[in-house]
Amino acid sequence: MTSAQFSVDETARDTARTQILDAAADVFQRLGFDRATIDDIADAIGATKGRVYYYYRSKFDIFLAVYEHGMSRVREAVEPLAAGQGTGCERLTAMAVAHTENLMVDLPYHNSVHQGVRSQAASALKPRQREALSELNQIRADYEELFRRVVTEGMADGSLRREDPKLATRVLLSSLNATDIWVQQRPGQSTGELHDLALRVARLVIGGLESKE
Repeated sequence: MTSAQFSVDETARDTARTQILDAAADVFQRLGFDRATIDDIADAIGATKGRVYYYYRSKFDIFLAVYEHGMSRVREAVEPLAAGQGTGCERLTAMAVAHTENLMVDLPYHNSVHQGVRSQAASALKPRQREALSELNQIRADYEELFRRVVTEGMADGSLRREDPKLATRVLLSSLNATDIWVQQRPGQSTGELHDLALRVARLVIGGLESKE
């Protein structure tokens, strides 16, 4: 196989995986992670469940891939902003906007991850699945730490009022993540409209932390 053929084959596999993950995230959001089946995911892409099993060994393995994809995309959007210019409050606001905007665009992924994280304690996992989940949970913890660091820096530079940084970060992210309960992206909604909504949400949530001095 030539390098060009390998590249084409790998691109086709990536496309197939993404198609399955997009469908799975939608199915998990619509039916709930516990009720969803491989058949439901296969039906959503107009294929047999054998095609799904070709790429993923179980529903939980699909969940792990959905989890990883969702975290990868939101980190890609948010992480550069943590090291940007401005006060802690300004950088935290930019991060919160990017986080919320990504949540609205990738809503099925975020909703699926939140469902899975809540129900995973009851799952009987294979060792490889438990290890993979542990690694993803660490990525999620590192992402939270990114916000906590900027919150701490904002308190140090006086742009945020002093509070327990860990508590403040947990409340902040919980409030932003709750957007997946009520937000509904409209067909044809522009990126500018999504950004404006994300900015309003971020300002409302961060308003309680801003220094009034």
